[in-house]
Amino acid sequence: MDELSSLLFPTGQPPPLPEHPPACLQDLGLDRVVQAITAGREEYGLQPVFYTPLREPEAVSFRHEVFRDFQEPLVSETVRTFSSALRAVRAHLRRAEKAFYAVEKDRWFLDAASLYAQAVLALLEGLSSCPLHSRGLLRFRHRLAAYADSPAFRSLAEAAEQLKAELSSLRFAVLVQGLRVTVRPYRGEPDYAEVVRSTFERFRQAHDTPYRFEFRGSAELNPVEAQILEGVSHLNPDLFLRVADFRRACGELPARWIDAFDREAQFYLGYLDFVAPLRAAGLPFCLPRLVPNGTEAFVQDCFDLALAAKLVADGRLPILNDFLFRPPERALVVTGPNQGGKTTFARAVGQAFYLASLGCPIPGREAQLPVPDQVLTHFPRGEHTLDMRGKLEDDLLRIREVLQAATPSSVVIVNEILSSTALRDARTLGRRLLGQLLDLGCLCVWVTFLDELASLNEKTVSLVATVPPGQPEARTFRVVRQPADGRAYAEALARRYRLTYREVRQRFTP
Repeated sequence: MDELSSLLFPTGQPPPLPEHPPACLQDLGLDRVVQAITAGREEYGLQPVFYTPLREPEAVSFRHEVFRDFQEPLVSETVRTFSSALRAVRAHLRRAEKAFYAVEKDRWFLDAASLYAQAVLALLEGLSSCPLHSRGLLRFRHRLAAYADSPAFRSLAEAAEQLKAELSSLRFAVLVQGLRVTVRPYRGEPDYAEVVRSTFERFRQAHDTPYRFEFRGSAELNPVEAQILEGVSHLNPDLFLRVADFRRACGELPARWIDAFDREAQFYLGYLDFVAPLRAAGLPFCLPRLVPNGTEAFVQDCFDLALAAKLVADGRLPILNDFLFRPPERALVVTGPNQGGKTTFARAVGQAFYLASLGCPIPGREAQLPVPDQVLTHFPRGEHTLDMRGKLEDDLLRIREVLQAATPSSVVIVNEILSSTALRDARTLGRRLLGQLLDLGCLCVWVTFLDELASLNEKTVSLVATVPPGQPEARTFRVVRQPADGRAYAEALARRYRLTYREVRQRFTP
């Protein structure tokens, strides 16, 4: 698609689209989100679009405009209707391609062309009645109007309808005598279908009982049908020749830029379809205000999108949290009890930045974010017996890759690193690693059991996963700004699951 009509890129020139997802997608749980969004839309090949975050605020703003237009029901339903029509066009073209008989190919193609012309005109009529505001849809509508008014398109639409009308008006007789079938011009013979219908009309009752059944037939012609059609073509050679000429002269169908519009529209429709049940359940979404890197960044009432989809399907809702980077703050250091929502919070922050860089509405009531050049993650991985590396070595090698790739415009999410080494070593390594990220100037979320990292310097912010007062074994899943308190509540959890030293020893005492 060129610069006149792309819905995804303001210049119309997309960057190279990767076949494989960025490493952060799995850590953030967005791989499941992308899979759910693209399910049922496999023919459009949308996944590489979700693998390609934007880096320019102007490009993100461009998509924000299109999302606002698509959130209007009249716009989205108009485009959905068009997409459904184009799927029918493609199905007809596939049948034309697979058909064995030439006259059969010609008719499938003629029907596809007719459906295509009707779909284009209906789309233009629908978009013309919509109050569009986005540059993407406005310039597409302008090009569509010029296309629909072009001599080539008008000729296609008129020829398709004229040929279909002429084919529908054909009258011929099929005579069956034993195994012999003859096709000849219609000479006023009675229509035996009407004779049968009138014969049985006398048996019709006032209240018919419906009996449903299906004829199990094939879309392809069988040899007898093909011979009948061949006979009809011999009776009307000029008409069938014009139908064949129409297919040969028609060229590519649909036009590439219209096909591309349909594909790109699915990016917006797919995402909005995915979040629709979450919005219906009361969860907030917003398009963030875009700000320069180094200014205040926040999201109010954010949540983990993948987790929310699962909870809403089960009739539940996630806990909402806020996060804020206020200059000179660059790192949110999250501490607190196990199973308190720290990892979920870190994922929610990473998701917010990644989805924002796609130009999508993000989970949250209000947001103000810079556009990151990349989101980098370091989450725990299982040990592999074949690589002969210990857990600590693997952690350090992977965090080195993150440090080498990060820039001041990056967002880095680090979750529970250094948990496999001694506390003293973890403190030393943790201070050095976090210090390097702070010196670099990127935004960072660091989930850790090392409370002292939360007060490393003025660039760090302490966030704590809280528990209800007086209920150390319970979890609120709320993450709030407050000094690290050093409480992991491990003893309370051990009592809850009967895993204290005394209880475990009792089980093994004869």
